[in-house]
Amino acid sequence: MTAPAPALRTGSAAGRGTLLAAILASGMVFLDSTVVNVALPRLGAELDATVAGLQWTVNGYLLMLAAFVLLGGALGDRFGRRRIFLLGVVWFAVASVLCGLAQDTGWLVAARFLQGAGGALLTPGSLSVLQASFHPDDRGRAIGTWSGLSGVSTALGPLLGGWLIDTLSWRWIFFVNLPLAVGVVLAALRWVPESRDEEISRTGGGRRFDVTGALLGALALGGVTYALIDAPAQGASPAVLVAAVLGVVAVVAFVLVERRRGDTAMLPTGLFSSRLFSVLNIFTVVVYAALGGFTFFLAVYLQNVVGWSALLTGLATVPMTVLLLVGSPHAGALSARIGPRLPLTVGPVLAAVGLLLLRRVGPGASYWVDVLPGVALFGAGLTLVVAPLTTSVLGAVSDRFAGVASGFNNAASRAGGLLAVAALPLLVGLSGTGYEQKGALADAYRGALAWCAGLLLAGAVLAAVLIHRPRRGR
Repeated sequence: MTAPAPALRTGSAAGRGTLLAAILASGMVFLDSTVVNVALPRLGAELDATVAGLQWTVNGYLLMLAAFVLLGGALGDRFGRRRIFLLGVVWFAVASVLCGLAQDTGWLVAARFLQGAGGALLTPGSLSVLQASFHPDDRGRAIGTWSGLSGVSTALGPLLGGWLIDTLSWRWIFFVNLPLAVGVVLAALRWVPESRDEEISRTGGGRRFDVTGALLGALALGGVTYALIDAPAQGASPAVLVAAVLGVVAVVAFVLVERRRGDTAMLPTGLFSSRLFSVLNIFTVVVYAALGGFTFFLAVYLQNVVGWSALLTGLATVPMTVLLLVGSPHAGALSARIGPRLPLTVGPVLAAVGLLLLRRVGPGASYWVDVLPGVALFGAGLTLVVAPLTTSVLGAVSDRFAGVASGFNNAASRAGGLLAVAALPLLVGLSGTGYEQKGALADAYRGALAWCAGLLLAGAVLAAVLIHRPRRGR
């Protein structure tokens, strides 16, 4: 038995306020997933960081998001989605301040780990609140609006970050989260209704934490990430080999533990009885790996090789922002009419063509001739993916698992970006202070974009062959 049927409508004050809180909160998380990329050259120079230091600055955040967003979604379902959501917002804001005050790479990476943990609590809550609170007739529109505007914050991050970096300091890309967090807390307290999975609460499952599963997930991702990042400098050293083995063992142990716990698990393995849910999450890993690798390399390349300022680097991605803002609601509506297969097939192909065009960018490049066509195609492809993917994932499972499903899908997207940022520098031979050397960075950039385009094309094949229209969650 689940909570009473949701009744919020998008045209009501409570509906608009709930949407505002969800969009601002997820916007903070998505913003900090991209804004740091623009700051990497500046903070790298100021803090004397190596490529590995830059990778951990990005991946410390992604690791915690990917590992603990599952727990965040499960906690919301069991103890109240609004309660866990608000806890995550406050946690995230405090960690952001610590990031802005960092005096060395170790401090910054540690603060980014904390920031990712806060994001893991609020991210699934922002989506599951919408899924659980809105009337079924308005749910698709609410999720489409959330997807579009949240996706905009992902693309807007480099622009806002570039302005803050050039005008003030890279530290302000973290301090800007404070006013956003205040707005989220006020809106949530006034308009967001509380909801939870009443069946779990009634049977007592809500009093149990799957800490073992969460820690095993973190160990799995952390071990593999450490091995990939440190391999260029250490080679097949004992530390690298131990980390890799621990990561693989943790993956196996995670699956066994979650299967044994059944419905009390952080990730009920019964969700994967839906083939569509499984395929959509594999697709998510592949596509978001390409997105994470692309954004990591592009921002550093445009500044250190092409010679653009942080602000101009951010401006380069404005077409993506516009396309996501205008197109995501329409993409969601299109998917609702014809099913997700076509958008999720065509979108990655367009994005891959855009990346192949961007490989030609070099010193003295023209924005209009060399950068805009590739960015526009990539943005168009991403627009076709974001809203249909989110709606399809939630539609592939019953409503009572909304928090867990959204949590796992967020984990999949973060894991994709995490693994790409860890693996691509190794695959293209970039290490040490190579990001400061134009020749080495140029070769690595072109190789990385080729890998990312390949991932996108693999995602398109996966969608064309295995993805179909999801049944409505029950």
